[in-house]
Amino acid sequence: MGFAFSVQYTNFTIKYLISNIMSKVIIEKLSKEEILSRGINHWPIWEKEVSRFDWYYDSEEECQILEGEVDVETPDGKYYIKAGDFITFKVGLKCIWNVKKPIRKHYSFK
Repeated sequence: MGFAFSVQYTNFTIKYLISNIMSKVIIEKLSKEEILSRGINHWPIWEKEVSRFDWYYDSEEECQILEGEVDVETPDGKYYIKAGDFITFKVGLKCIWNVKKPIRKHYSFK
């Protein structure tokens, strides 16, 4: 007995997948289990007051936002980041951080 599988993707889904592959900023929501299994709670903590500054990533960074809000402006668009977001910033990204509410995050550079 054979099985046939059919997967249908909407145009939106395909665009979303492609943009995540190509994007230098990837925003995700991790479950508590994923946070624990990755050991994120043991990563260093970085804090920043309300401010605006240029930034360049010479290595990839992953971070879990604990508190605050920030708009990250890139050549590809603006990303709104808030508490609860898990973000990957890809190597080579040039951006402007516009911290709207003081940021507190766990971070790890690769």
